[in-house]
This record gives sequence, C-alpha cells and structure tokens, in this order.
Amino acid sequence: MIVLLLILRGFILLNLIRAQGVVDGTSNSSGGGAAETLPSASNHTNNWAVLVSTSRFWFNYRHMANALSFYRTVKRLGIPDSQIILMQADDIACNARNAFPGSVFNNMDQALDLYGSNVEVDYRGYEVTVENFIRLLTDRWGPEQPRSKRLLTDENSNILIYLTGHGGNEFLKFQDAEEIGAYDIADAFAQMYEKKRYNEIFFMIDTCQANTMYEKIYSPNILCVGSSRLDESSYSHHSDMDIGVAVIDRFTYYALDFLEKINRTSKLTMDKLFEVFTFANVHSNPGIRTDLFKRDVKDVLLTDFFGSVQHVVADSTKLDVLKVAAQLSNNSTKSIIRDPVDNRIDKAPAQFGFDFDENSRVMVDIPGDYKKAIGIVTVAILTGLWFLSSKT
Repeated sequence: MIVLLLILRGFILLNLIRAQGVVDGTSNSSGGGAAETLPSASNHTNNWAVLVSTSRFWFNYRHMANALSFYRTVKRLGIPDSQIILMQADDIACNARNAFPGSVFNNMDQALDLYGSNVEVDYRGYEVTVENFIRLLTDRWGPEQPRSKRLLTDENSNILIYLTGHGGNEFLKFQDAEEIGAYDIADAFAQMYEKKRYNEIFFMIDTCQANTMYEKIYSPNILCVGSSRLDESSYSHHSDMDIGVAVIDRFTYYALDFLEKINRTSKLTMDKLFEVFTFANVHSNPGIRTDLFKRDVKDVLLTDFFGSVQHVVADSTKLDVLKVAAQLSNNSTKSIIRDPVDNRIDKAPAQFGFDFDENSRVMVDIPGDYKKAIGIVTVAILTGLWFLSSKT
C-alpha cells in the first residue's frame, strides 16, 4: 500500500512539473500549447531617420527647433547624414525677425546652436508637401530624383520617423496649405511593408491630438508614441525673451533631455524613455502603441532607432598572419620561400617583389678549356688593333 502511494505521489509531481514548464514557456515541445518567447534583439543591419517639421512662419519657431534637435541627437548617436532625411520649411535661421541670424536655439540659455554649418536639409520650403512625404516613404520617384533625397531602406532597416507641427483629430497640417490623414500614413506604411522597406519602425509625433494619427496603422513591427490624445493640445515648454517665441515643445524637450544622457554604447531600453512621458512633464496624456510590435519594449535598445551601432564579427583563421609577418621582417625564416626554378636552393625572403636574384644564376655554362682559348684570342686581337693604330 505504501509503495502504491509513493508511485501515485511521484506521478502527480511529474505532471505538475510538466504543467509548470508549459506555463513558463520552457517546454521543448513544438506543439501549440507552449508559450512562444518574444525576440530580444533586433535583426536590423542599418538605421535611418526621417525628421519632418510640417510648419512654416516665424511663430512656429519651436517646430523647426524640434526637428533640428532630433537631427543633432541621431547624428551624435551614429546615424550618418546620408541616412537622415530632414524636411522643414527652413525659414527661421535667416528670418528678418531673428535676433541671432543664421542660428536656431532650443533653450533660452542659447548655449547650443542647432543650425550652424553642418545641417543638411533634404527638403526645404515648398518641397515639404504631403505628396513628397508619401513618395519618400514608398520610394515612388521618377529617375530624376537624386539618391540623396530618397529613403533607400530595405528589409533590414530600422527607421525612426518623427513628425512635428499643427494637427487635429486624425490629420496633420503641412505648412497651413494641406493635410495628411491617419489613413494616408497607415496606407504608406502598408506599402512599405509590402515592398520590404523596413525591419522595424518607431513612429513619433508631437502635435495636438497626436495619438489619433497612429490609431489606423495596421502593418506589423511598428512601435508608436504620440504627445497627446483625442481633444488634447500639445504644449510648448518655454519661450526665449530675446527671440520672442517658444523655442521647443514639452514632449520633444523631455525626450531630448533623456536622450542627451546616453551614448552609442548605451544599454538603456525604450521603456525608460516612455517613463518620462508623464502628464506632469508633458501637460497632456501621451500615448504608446505596442500591439503591432513583436518585441517587448523592455528589450528594445534606444540605439536600435536613435543610433547606429555597427556590429563587427572577426573571421577566424588557422594561419597567424602577424606571427609570419614578424618572422619575415626579422629574416628568421630563410627556408620558408624557395626558388621557383630550383627548389634545391634555400633563399632569404623576397624583396622588392622579386622571387629570386637573377645575378646569382649563371646564364651559360662554358667549359674551362674554351674559356682559356677565348681569352687568348681576345688578347691577340686587342694587341693587333693597338699595333696597327700606333703605325698609323
């Protein structure tokens, strides 16, 4: 009886262990009952950024400062200019009302000039249109479009898309002349997915009622964040009395304040950035959409989108090249290189590109008796020539 009870107890414990393994996703079974673990690393090989200020006119100074601030940050974290598309009206730096001609600041201390001489604006002025933005995302250009103004991404690209400007319920204004809708962005992303133009997208938007702009997106591998929900405004952070207008928005200010504390090798993840988007900071309710994104935001490095870290894998080789090179330089391997003509001759290392010394080889082998005869005849000829010349 005791033996039967022990067997029954062991059977129950075994089933409990199996059940716990299935719940924790540790079962090796390939069936549908086991929970699948989320990928913890991005498979991308290159990073791109699309930064768009959709406003123009002096009183929208802060929107240009928003885009330029992100432009500076992603460059600092490793994304090259050739992989950054910057779209803005570009009418602030040289505006007649600018007390600091040629400069744009995002803080009232005026410590950091965002414009300077290293800014490459890809689309400026009236080139910043809804049509050009959609064409940029979907790569629907004619042959006349230069490569520098195209988004040359592929299925291995991670893309940061940042928009700032004036908007409303499911629309964003472009320079007070036209609007792009939430469905337009969703369809553009769908085309990008069908054409294998991205690996993952991080979509950021700083505008009034911003969260409504990502609600219609349905393509996979897209992480979204907005500055305000339906019927809420997006607010500026502070003004500069010398400039006379607001210089940055609250949502962008706190995002940049966090990103300026990291470098290219940072291991901080996206969830840490989202923690700064509080109502106390932003004065609205930012939104985050993760249902389309396969990875947990706790596993997504900030540099997966805001930076560009090149991972180098060194090939292994059986031959120690450095050791051989050191031996050759010290002439310590006299027998390593052999004469290609006569393998019986050991030589020192080749120099100046020659495999062997031509002067060390005898071109014609002449017997000794013939050498003596040739010498006597030569002397006789020279003596005769001397004698004849002296007579004349």
